[in-house]
Amino acid sequence: MTAHLLDRPIWSALATAHAPLALGGSLARRYPADIAPFAAARDDDAESLDALAALVAPGERVLIVQADEIVLPAALSPVATAEVVQMIAQAPIASPGDLRIEPLTPADAPEMLALATLTQPGPFSLKAQSLGRFWGIRQDGRLVAMAGERLRQSGFTELSGVCAHPDLRGRGLGRTLSLFVSAQIGARGDIAYLHAYAGNDVAIGLYESIGFRRRTPIRLVAAARPG
Repeated sequence: MTAHLLDRPIWSALATAHAPLALGGSLARRYPADIAPFAAARDDDAESLDALAALVAPGERVLIVQADEIVLPAALSPVATAEVVQMIAQAPIASPGDLRIEPLTPADAPEMLALATLTQPGPFSLKAQSLGRFWGIRQDGRLVAMAGERLRQSGFTELSGVCAHPDLRGRGLGRTLSLFVSAQIGARGDIAYLHAYAGNDVAIGLYESIGFRRRTPIRLVAAARPG
């Protein structure tokens, strides 16, 4: 069976649309640590795994995400694991046309990081906008919700960073921004996809309600190099 491009989403992103950001070579690649903690080997061959280990500094932790069982090089140790579901848009998604939504810029990065730190939508950094575009909603001048793009492959873009301030949850802000960003991805000609923790039934139900379906289970391992 031929592997799907999204079965190793980190590798395929760094080998295609995000190749200009990639550190490494033909066997293993990673994002710069100040952008994202993701790393991937091309395959499970010994040479590829050794190349992956060489990209991780002593004392550093990286995240590996893929559909197949994750094989770590001997130099890396697992420190956490999680089960994730990968979901993909079944058809183009219509924009909600909400006039509150505004594009975010590098000047908004500290406020974006503060919101992500508060809500924990997933790995996030001051340089998250190096990966793709972000949009947000403000209330009384304060950023209270956002969503954007993370991994990109040829023909696919990941919806990510979806979060809303705890004081405003239940008001549909995450849903509105998910619809908007998915529509933006579709307007560019890409298919939107996303990752959610397998046990997060609320998030999975939300994404199913706006047109995403489960494509495959995904494994996530946080691995560190002792040092």
